[in-house]
Amino acid sequence: MMGNLYLIPTTLGESETARVIPSDVAAIVKEIKYFIVENIRTARRYLRKLDPQLNIDELVFFELNQHTESHLMEEFLKPVIEGFDVGIISEAGCPGVADPGAEVVKLAHLKHIRVIPLVGPSSILLSLMASGMNGQNFAFIGYIPVKPIERVKAIRDIEKRSAMEKQTQIFIETPYRNTALMNDLITTLSDQTRLCVASDITLATEYIKTQTIAQWKHSIPDLNKRPTIFLIQKDY
Repeated sequence: MMGNLYLIPTTLGESETARVIPSDVAAIVKEIKYFIVENIRTARRYLRKLDPQLNIDELVFFELNQHTESHLMEEFLKPVIEGFDVGIISEAGCPGVADPGAEVVKLAHLKHIRVIPLVGPSSILLSLMASGMNGQNFAFIGYIPVKPIERVKAIRDIEKRSAMEKQTQIFIETPYRNTALMNDLITTLSDQTRLCVASDITLATEYIKTQTIAQWKHSIPDLNKRPTIFLIQKDY
């Protein structure tokens, strides 16, 4: 009998696990010995926070990132085939969402392995919930292009798509490039377009605010090195 592949949520930053991670997750984690993780050091620290009594040295970790080759992912799933449960832990939030763990989940389905998602914080959904924007029709785009000319073009295209499809557009940027992105959003988008900025979600420094671009021009927050999600909606 095969084991299960558990998708284990983690915190979105240095917040208390008891506040954002259900107790059922900790109970399940106690029974798992094999973990597929983005960063072994971060994962070990998180597991210790979930259960200080956990013997970390008894656990087996497989490191997964965007450069991991497919044949290695096959190896990661061998314990499941042998009857052991395996857990996937992202660097932050929920595995498989804007996360390399999606490739392992895809492979698990091909092998008829049961995939079990566990409840936890998703910055994408939490920001959408708090934005006041269209929650019936939305798209997560991922990362915006880095080069300034391409980034501005992408912003214009996103705004057009939002208006045409009456759709909330959700995207992210590497934290140290947030300031450049925010400046481009303010100078490129129409004054009436609504922009939600959601930073440090679930942390003590959480900041979530939705305003029109015209309003943002008078109050630009400091987003440098703060994990941030951006949402826009253009209404006609």
